[in-house]
Amino acid sequence: MTQRNSRPHSGSAGKTGPTSQAKGTPKAKGPSKSSRGAQSSRGAGSSRAKQSAQPADARASALAALDEVLQKGRPLEEALAGQPGYRTLAVRDRAFARRLLAGTLRHLGQIDDLLSRLLERPLGVRNRRATNILRLGVCQLAFLETPAHAAVSTALSLAEHPHSRSLKGLVNAVLRRLDREKDSLLAEQDAARLNLPAWLWDRLEAAYGEADLRASLAVQLQEPPLDLTVREPREEDELARSLEAQVLPVGGLRLPSGRGEVTALSGYAEGRWWVQDAAAALPARLAGEVKGRRVYDLCAAPGGKTCQLAAGGGEVTAVDLSGPRLKRLQENLVRLGLRAEVVTADVATWEPAEAADVVLLDAPCSSTGTLRRHPDVAWLKREEDIPGLCALQDRLLAAAAKLVAPGGLLIYAICSLLPEEGPERIAAFLQEHGEFTRVPVTAAEVGDRPELLTQAGELRSLPCHLAELGGLDGFYACRLRRS
Repeated sequence: MTQRNSRPHSGSAGKTGPTSQAKGTPKAKGPSKSSRGAQSSRGAGSSRAKQSAQPADARASALAALDEVLQKGRPLEEALAGQPGYRTLAVRDRAFARRLLAGTLRHLGQIDDLLSRLLERPLGVRNRRATNILRLGVCQLAFLETPAHAAVSTALSLAEHPHSRSLKGLVNAVLRRLDREKDSLLAEQDAARLNLPAWLWDRLEAAYGEADLRASLAVQLQEPPLDLTVREPREEDELARSLEAQVLPVGGLRLPSGRGEVTALSGYAEGRWWVQDAAAALPARLAGEVKGRRVYDLCAAPGGKTCQLAAGGGEVTAVDLSGPRLKRLQENLVRLGLRAEVVTADVATWEPAEAADVVLLDAPCSSTGTLRRHPDVAWLKREEDIPGLCALQDRLLAAAAKLVAPGGLLIYAICSLLPEEGPERIAAFLQEHGEFTRVPVTAAEVGDRPELLTQAGELRSLPCHLAELGGLDGFYACRLRRS
């Protein structure tokens, strides 16, 4: 078993040594006996679909975005959208740029381990661009199955830059050797451990056991499907036929990844559905019948739960601190033909005129349940972030409790797998707020899937749940009633 990977740093591509091309520059390691001619299956997450060559601009966008994610801590989507020219790429090329960036981050631990086997010493911070070019090249060859000539030639084009030109020979040698030996090298890796920071592996293994953790990570290494929540549930079967989608047992529709631009799919322009992971749709359903009831959706953006509650006939107020994210929420409401009041405010200090029958708090968290959709999270979140997040969750829970009318419901939800952000927060809350008691969730409320429930009757989805259908995001939710 290989060593667990720690959070990667730029230039941490492995060991390098002097080269015959230029004094003091790195060189690739020679082929090892164990890797020559070996044949084995690819590591988890390999795509069997051959990827044809894409314009270098798509790869250039992915390269610049990768640097911003790892060096500046910018989220994947934000980093990619901020690249000049990205939005002018053709739809297919934008999709490839995102797939390449997400795949590199999803397999980053494996990629850096492969580079450590192919290089004789680290490239170093000064050669960060070359390191990232190699990372993208390795991802294409090992996990996207891009043809070698396309992966190598475009990597060399990216290396034609003042900060990496002297290493073009190294880039060429490393990627060509990897293409010859990738099967044997991948077979030697423990993908699950390598692609998760050690601190996170330890916490999740303690919470769920190694078997469930490995099963969840196997799901998270795959390209995620596209999940849709239908505005009118009675139309699910009809839309499933027109979209060639699958109706999920927990509700909603699922399409395979790679179906093209979302806005071009049947029913989008008519506002018949919105994109929302199947697990993310479950907490709002715990509110039950909301027609005519006052509902506060706190930390509401991007708005999937707001849309669910509004579609159910609730008098919904959506509150979030982010104006830009709320703008997107409002645009979705218009497209869907739904109504909700939208308020830009800090949930911790927001004071509405009336209490609500239902208060749903989808609190900020580590997002460790969403790695298949947001693989950057594994490398952006740090162990030292967790205490601060827990303190924030406690403050928001206390604030939300004040907004619940007598007899009303408080639903706490997070997309984290860490127990300290979920059940431990609820346990601490109930110690301080004796006026609230749990209202257990039943299997019937989650598609007759008892594995989605804890012994205390709380929602707890793991990525390995519904694995036969493509898995779920990791979510936790608890329903409380005020006496």
